[in-house]
Amino acid sequence: MTASADTGIRWGTPAARGVLTTTILGSGMAMLDGTIVNVALPRMGEELRASVAGLQWILDGYLLALAALILVAGSLGDRYGRRRVYVVGVIWFGVASGLCAAAVSTEMLVVTRVLQGIGGALLTPGSLAILQSSFAHDDRARAIGAWSGLGGIAAAVGPLLGGLLVQLWSWRLAFLINLPLAVVVVLLARRFVPESRDEDSSGHPDFGAAALGALGLAGVTGALVEAPGRGIGDPLVLVAAVLGVVGLGAFVLVQHRSADPLVPPTLFRDRTFTLANALTFVVYAALGGVMMLMVMQLQVSLGYSPTAAGLAGLPITLIMLVLSGRSGALAQRIGPRLQLVAGPLLIAAGMLLLTRVGPGASYLGAVLPAVCVFGFGLSVVVAPVTATVLAAAPDRFAGVASGVNNAIARSGGLLAVAVLPAAAGLTGAAYTDPAALTAGWRTSLVICAVLAAAGGLIALGIHNGVLGTRKEETPDDECPHPGECLHCGVEGPPTHVRPLARDS
Repeated sequence: MTASADTGIRWGTPAARGVLTTTILGSGMAMLDGTIVNVALPRMGEELRASVAGLQWILDGYLLALAALILVAGSLGDRYGRRRVYVVGVIWFGVASGLCAAAVSTEMLVVTRVLQGIGGALLTPGSLAILQSSFAHDDRARAIGAWSGLGGIAAAVGPLLGGLLVQLWSWRLAFLINLPLAVVVVLLARRFVPESRDEDSSGHPDFGAAALGALGLAGVTGALVEAPGRGIGDPLVLVAAVLGVVGLGAFVLVQHRSADPLVPPTLFRDRTFTLANALTFVVYAALGGVMMLMVMQLQVSLGYSPTAAGLAGLPITLIMLVLSGRSGALAQRIGPRLQLVAGPLLIAAGMLLLTRVGPGASYLGAVLPAVCVFGFGLSVVVAPVTATVLAAAPDRFAGVASGVNNAIARSGGLLAVAVLPAAAGLTGAAYTDPAALTAGWRTSLVICAVLAAAGGLIALGIHNGVLGTRKEETPDDECPHPGECLHCGVEGPPTHVRPLARDS
């Protein structure tokens, strides 16, 4: 069945709990994997004899496939059924995780991580699109807040779980844990999640455009990762850079000229949609850089075991558990702008506090205050920015809007992982030297703090009433609600924003 905006699932019902559990477990599986892999990187590097570039590709191989394909995946869900594509993604992710666990070389692990990223691309936008299309309009922000909070906990608990798994046996358990989770998610989806799709969509997604986007991201990422070791003038670096720039430019051009674009350009004519995605890019770039290096800094420079390094981030888990759902509900009541400004600034403050984490630093005096501020900032911003992006797009583009936001978030992390080690002076096997790693860690934190703070400034331009409005497409030539629309006059039917009554 398909849930409409007015007759959708209501908060607090058994159906709501079933849908939430399914989407949180599925997307949480992908989030969990990302953070588990971070904490396992030192052991992976040791066993597979990987260089810094090798470790970057283990992370970026996954992020590259995820960012490049997440747009077409969102479109697939809108066309062929969001639950169907979500389930396929979960199964693919589980199988690829098993292949990652069997890798015997850095190159093999990178290839299987790319395959895993394809599964992640299929399931990640589906979770948000399912929430947006299944829940009644007034309950969506609350559902997304719960999804963000509990899903964020999966990401936050990853380092702890990863540390335990690495010490229990091997980094390979970090991938094998996904297999039983995938089975549970598929069973829950078949029982609780209603099928939904965009009934106006026809034909096939633009796979050619998706290929151009993938080529562009792969080229730029490859050039950035390989340039420090090979040199900017190396033919491979130059060719990758040219292909990347040409591919991304061609992707944008094709989208503007296509009658049925993968990413409708009209979405970006909404200022709030554009600014919320710009905020997402800089904040997730900052997060990607810090999360890659933090567990390495704790293990290499401070001598933490993998489990202790994971436990160090436990306050982030607890803070997000308590506050993320409330953060989404608060944004629904007062508008998201205040939280979208304050959250990135708090994240930046936490990153600057982390510069005190070096050899000899105590947990209570240096690590704990920083991760608490960091976690508070995350809980303030994550749910509101996600809800803002989806609310700023028409309901029929729920999958596309989710895919765009996820692609932008992953691209931010992708580029941060590619650029930051070189910008911080970490190349070759430098990550095994505590002094070199600490110097690079502190430089990276300053760069990431500036990026996060920029996100807070971007949020000043976001429309504060977006969560209290519904965007609908109407065939009327004139706006029937003068003074209440964000914009009219775009190509095709005008997009109107109508105030809705809120629950008291």
